[in-house]
Amino acid sequence: MKKLLKVLGIILTIFIIGVLGILAFLQLGFPKVSPAKELNIEYTSERIERGKYLAHHVTLCMDCHAERDFGQFAGPPKAGTLGKGGDVFDHQMGFPGVFYAKNITPTGISDYTDGELFRVITTGVDNEGEPIFPVMPYQYYGKMDPEDIYDIIAYIRSLPAQGSEIPESKADFPVNFIIRSVPKDGEPTKRPDPSDQIAYGSYLVNAAGCAECHTPVDAQGAIIPELSFTGGRSFVMPGGTLLSSNITPHENGLGGWTEDYFVQMFKQYEDSSYVNPPVAPGDYNTIMPWTMYAGMKESDLSAIYAYIMTLAPSPNSVTKWTAGAVAEN
Repeated sequence: MKKLLKVLGIILTIFIIGVLGILAFLQLGFPKVSPAKELNIEYTSERIERGKYLAHHVTLCMDCHAERDFGQFAGPPKAGTLGKGGDVFDHQMGFPGVFYAKNITPTGISDYTDGELFRVITTGVDNEGEPIFPVMPYQYYGKMDPEDIYDIIAYIRSLPAQGSEIPESKADFPVNFIIRSVPKDGEPTKRPDPSDQIAYGSYLVNAAGCAECHTPVDAQGAIIPELSFTGGRSFVMPGGTLLSSNITPHENGLGGWTEDYFVQMFKQYEDSSYVNPPVAPGDYNTIMPWTMYAGMKESDLSAIYAYIMTLAPSPNSVTKWTAGAVAEN
């Protein structure tokens, strides 16, 4: 018996040493991305205007880096909080930890160079060399045209400075170690000419991170690539659970939608007569930021539609809302 206990003790010791070795390797050896570039972006009015369009209506920086009011339909940002940060992504929403959107006004980014901002946006590594949790879709931004990222940087540099107390984000163990291995250098592409509608639509779909919400995830919270755009990712919300829609061109998705119907589904929220309704607990609500996407150009929405219609149709049928319960992926 003593011999057996001794053997088990040795095995346990080896196991613990092995685990500690792996954790030390992740802590000391990652993240592995290139140093921040030396960048001096010219903050022209054209750059700022293009960056504003992207940040508000395509990449939606101003959606997450604000406080959203889910007492209203689609959780629009609260007045006066744009860029100020503070939105929370926590266990209740299915995240392995508690993560806070940072202040991206000049107050929050004053210690970042342009190169460091470019790196954190496109690789997920901050100016101290630490990884951020990929609730910020930097994997998608890393595939964008660098000129578009420069425009976004120019725009957020132009925001009014706002002070805010944002707590530090904290990932659960062992995710706090695993996320160190996630960041990688971006793979930038040149923005296609809008005349190539499908290629341009594909570019916009990536920039908007559509796949991130409209794709189911595995047990570790990573999207399942082969099920991209088929819907069914669950989001726990006040009063119920939302399942994202199938947006492939199947009859269970967007197969019956015309281009005009698709465009107007977004633009209706930009109409001057539209009043965002309050949502009572348990009533249907969505994280889809309709009121922000509504500001996208009709030509850009048409390009997105053209690209979506090239996707492989999936028959996945989704019950979008379950009041008071947690739906399964």
